[in-house]
Amino acid sequence: MLFGLIGKSLSHSFSQDYFLNKFQEEGNRDADYQLFEIDDIRSFTEVVKLMPKLKGLNVTIPYKTSILPFLNQLDEKAKKIGAVNTIEFLPNGQLQGWNTDYLGFRNSLLPLLKPNHTTALIFGDGGASKAVQTVLRDLNIAYTVVSRSGDTRYADLSETFINTHPILINCTPVGMYPKVEDCLDIPYKGITPNHLVYDLIYNPEETVLLQKAKQRGAAIKGGLEMLKLQAEAAWEIWMKPSADMQNLDD
Repeated sequence: MLFGLIGKSLSHSFSQDYFLNKFQEEGNRDADYQLFEIDDIRSFTEVVKLMPKLKGLNVTIPYKTSILPFLNQLDEKAKKIGAVNTIEFLPNGQLQGWNTDYLGFRNSLLPLLKPNHTTALIFGDGGASKAVQTVLRDLNIAYTVVSRSGDTRYADLSETFINTHPILINCTPVGMYPKVEDCLDIPYKGITPNHLVYDLIYNPEETVLLQKAKQRGAAIKGGLEMLKLQAEAAWEIWMKPSADMQNLDD
């Protein structure tokens, strides 16, 4: 059995070591996990053709939305979100897309929420952001997406705007290894001890964004727990019959 990760820059990837250790722990000696770095999503079909033993793939930046046309079907959550981070190779040769980012983010966020956490700013509008947006909608938390080309841009942010959105969520790669000194260009003085600042980046475990937020007294959360939770959910998809997947998001 062969599994792997599709993405553009994978030198920092957590997934390979995680799943290889998982295979060893569970006695799956015939299983392997490889990294497939591609510069264009159109190369995906070549990967599938050259690797006939593939049983499942994870999908990361920047292909969580552009992978959709290459899949035969989506589960309901992935369809609702409009992004995929896990691919299941079905026995009939078809490819099914799943989104386990939803479960990973939701289950890591819920224990941190307080009554004042009613509005959020989401930085970035890529595939991971789409999962985050869906979680917040399902939790009835109002949000605004901040991006370089959307309706709300970084230049539009003020201390007051930051102050009135007590949840800040970074869904961009800004600050990710190896560019660990980078951070979002936002008015940090608007952050207060009432804020929850969540960075989906897991390498480093504490980004400059989180460091600055902690200095302002905010509660902070990095992306490592989310990563582990979504990986566990992907593992369940690959290892269990499809009939057992109906309760995945419960």
